[in-house]
Amino acid sequence: MEHVDGPETAERTGVVAATSAEADEHLIREVESIAVALGRMFPGLCEVVLHDLRDPQHAIRAIENNLSGRKVGDSVTELGLARIEDPSYPSVIQNYPNQFPDGRPAKSTSIGIKNAAGEYVAALCLNLDVSVLSPVTLALSNLVATDTEHRDQSLETLRDRNARELRRVVEELAAERAATPRSLSRESKKALVRQLHQEGHFDSRDAAQNIADLLGVSRATVYNYIK
Repeated sequence: MEHVDGPETAERTGVVAATSAEADEHLIREVESIAVALGRMFPGLCEVVLHDLRDPQHAIRAIENNLSGRKVGDSVTELGLARIEDPSYPSVIQNYPNQFPDGRPAKSTSIGIKNAAGEYVAALCLNLDVSVLSPVTLALSNLVATDTEHRDQSLETLRDRNARELRRVVEELAAERAATPRSLSRESKKALVRQLHQEGHFDSRDAAQNIADLLGVSRATVYNYIK
């Protein structure tokens, strides 16, 4: 006997559909909050657009930092249509080159949002205006650039000359003991400090602290070593 769906079946189907639609709407509202927060974090720099893929002809649900001239209610983009047609389409397309209508270059990321049934219901898109950053990048590059004529040679060291000489002496004395200054044993450090003191390397004001730093000990320890 052929089964005929009755009113109860139709009612259950309607309830399920209504529940699913309500869940989708809740999901999109949550993503909308994220879109607004992201847009307000990068004012004037990054356009954030939320597409409602359930209505491709009027897909734009929210737009923050409007850099493309679009408005709420405008249609979906090609990526949105691709996701509507194919649920297996990649959920994240990241850092791809793009362009605003006025020709400004952009770097974009598109994130597809799926519901519990595995269907794309929304897409969150970020469009970074890289034309704003390009002059900054160039300025920073020029700022840190050095003259090529002297790039491979050090003309000066921006440290106290006495400190440089002290470092050289300490490293040479440690090398004679087949070690680096910090890897010396306690007794070897003590002997090295006493030698430095006898040779007059404590004459400068910061000598004790510099020696302490080189040996990896405290300033008080250095003074204890020479007692």
